[in-house]
Amino acid sequence: MPLADYEGHMRSAHVQQLEVLSELFAKALAYCRPISVAVLGIAGGNGLDQIDTSITKRVVGLDINPLYLEEVRRRYGQMRGLQLFCIDLAEQAVDLEPVQLVHAALMFEHAGVSRCLENALSLVAPGGFFSVVLQLPSDREPDVSPSDFSAIQNLKSHLSLIDPQ
Repeated sequence: MPLADYEGHMRSAHVQQLEVLSELFAKALAYCRPISVAVLGIAGGNGLDQIDTSITKRVVGLDINPLYLEEVRRRYGQMRGLQLFCIDLAEQAVDLEPVQLVHAALMFEHAGVSRCLENALSLVAPGGFFSVVLQLPSDREPDVSPSDFSAIQNLKSHLSLIDPQ
């Protein structure tokens, strides 16, 4: 899916998730004050502007889409300590140095919890933190909200809401 469609959908008036996800990441950063952080499913880098680089010295971004990672490089390539990896977290094992904060926003709904969760937990350093944002079911809204970006509807067949318990 083109990044412009994904981000356009996520910031659209009916969805309004892009800013919320950035704010939730900012709260995790403020609470944990990590020296290192990993963002699973980094997409276009939403929320990276929330990182205080005087505190956080290493930023690891992982995504399955190499075009998304190229856009992160374009937008945030000047960020000191930025490391980007193209990996399918649902299929491949991650072998990277752990970080103090692993942040996964709306990741498990698309990648599942088996291998992806194992990968996420393997990235958490001893004494570190694991921040997860899950989409809860709604009686009023569909799992994938309608927007002017019809390509996003292709995700319906690949989306599984995760029970927080």
